[in-house]
Amino acid sequence: MKAFASIAIMTMLLTACDSSKEKTSPTTDTLQLFDSSIVAFPVGYQYPQGNTFTVLSWNVEHFVDPYDDPYINNVREDSPSENLAEKVSLFISALREADADVVVLQEFESEKYLMTLARDSFPELNYQFFSDAASPGWYMNVVLMSRFPLGVLRAYGDVTTPVTGYRDEEGNKETQSQINTRMWTQQVFPSESYAFWLTGVHLKAGRGERNIAMRTGQIQFLQQQFDQLMILDPGTNLMMTGDFNAYPNSTELAMLTDPQNGGVLMIDPLDSMVNTHPADVPVRRLDYMIINANMSSEMVPGSVKAVNFFSPDSMRMISDHLPVMGSFYSENRPK
Repeated sequence: MKAFASIAIMTMLLTACDSSKEKTSPTTDTLQLFDSSIVAFPVGYQYPQGNTFTVLSWNVEHFVDPYDDPYINNVREDSPSENLAEKVSLFISALREADADVVVLQEFESEKYLMTLARDSFPELNYQFFSDAASPGWYMNVVLMSRFPLGVLRAYGDVTTPVTGYRDEEGNKETQSQINTRMWTQQVFPSESYAFWLTGVHLKAGRGERNIAMRTGQIQFLQQQFDQLMILDPGTNLMMTGDFNAYPNSTELAMLTDPQNGGVLMIDPLDSMVNTHPADVPVRRLDYMIINANMSSEMVPGSVKAVNFFSPDSMRMISDHLPVMGSFYSENRPK
């Protein structure tokens, strides 16, 4: 339980430190001020057998429940497509085939829908923990389900990020806060001796300079979050996964993976020639599972892949994106 205590201490520091303190490493005296006994595993919880775990990330394209949410005005949410039942059936079969321990879904309606689906349609997969940071006015969210206990959720929906390099008609710098609900960072505990921070994202869609500038602003903010986590604990394991809406050779990816750009260096285990979109005839890469150097030590070599569970036509029925999966050891390994 020592690693769990360390993560719990880090959690309380994250919520207690002001911006000036976050730039310095906590001292031993500071760490001793906190009592980790206020954080606990669920009573009776038992970890799955084995020393590895698998993460699945998938943009499942407008995945909505059959009911109209009166607070959201959108035709796709108000009146789901006629092929919804077939889409859901194939999706459930894909989840059974994947058998992933942690699942991050983009363009999924809500945590409560996923909880209901898991309970009613695939209870044998034993997903017990769910999370999201849903938009109050939109139906495409990033939702998490896990077999492992979850810790602190850092939700960014109220954060305003820059539209880098753009100004409005009055000459003011442009900003946006409409889509940052589609980013969050969640603590996950795959074992009593291992934990990582999982950042799920669905970054701004679209080509063109302004869309790139919006993604750049989002990534700049996330880099700051990663920096803070690493300052508080240099041994922190980080993963960022989801639909980045950017190509492997893009400016946005370089911000995360090029050591010349500073900040926490993230590693993309997938070959740049791997494509994930569209699902039936992939010609571009939009989907990623990137990790920091600490977590790369725990990656099962060669395990991060774009996945086809069924025929191209069936995969396209579920979504226009292919999922990305990766496996990791649930213990700290030599760096």
